[in-house]
Amino acid sequence: MPASIHFADLTSPRARALLDTGPTPVLLLPVGAVEPHGPHAPLGTDSVISTAICVQAALALSGDSTVCALVLPEIAFGVTRYSAAFTGAVTISEATLHAIVVEVCASLRAQGFRHQVIVNSHFEPAQVSTLRRAAEDAKVGLLDPTRRVVAQQLTPEFQSGASHAGRYETSLVLATRPELVESEIMRRLPAYELNMPEAMAAGQTDFLAMGMDRAYCGAPAEATAVEGEATLATLTRLLVDLIRQQVGTEPAS
Repeated sequence: MPASIHFADLTSPRARALLDTGPTPVLLLPVGAVEPHGPHAPLGTDSVISTAICVQAALALSGDSTVCALVLPEIAFGVTRYSAAFTGAVTISEATLHAIVVEVCASLRAQGFRHQVIVNSHFEPAQVSTLRRAAEDAKVGLLDPTRRVVAQQLTPEFQSGASHAGRYETSLVLATRPELVESEIMRRLPAYELNMPEAMAAGQTDFLAMGMDRAYCGAPAEATAVEGEATLATLTRLLVDLIRQQVGTEPAS
């Protein structure tokens, strides 16, 4: 078992040892964004969620005899244009995101770390399409909650498309980093129902055009840590399944 589930915490010899002995290592790359999530949730919400999923998956596999998972440092910046009207939105280009992901994965693969999985929790269309292309180019896995097969296992709010800083995302932050949520503000926010994918398909290209003048949709006031824990458990299970697919192993009996 590695000295830590966080890859960057290891010494170089301990990282080398992962390739020489023990279970097959799979490296998990959390990807998020820095952008507004209403007046109640942190700018780094997406990165918080991606990292939490990776950590929980690594912990779930910590006693496995065939595969181990380690969490890479997150890529905290993403393609974030829809929120550009709000303070705190930091965007990078598709080309930059693609290059960072592909080059990080290639560098690790060249050292012998053949199995890697990207975990994304920022669902702006340009981010999703860029990461799908990067995963294909880098020949790595991608946990993509926008895929129908994954979305169908998540909450009703997520499936409705009203999933930016609403009940779904806020619950996940409450379950993982509750100190980052301004709960008093959260409880006073009225629900705003919006199918974001439909709005985007109709040509609306920013939060303000969608009526999200406070940079959220859904029902953040209904968020709970209990729901967040249940959702995190589902996402963790899906990631563990994907890790096993990458390595071609079944759970130890």
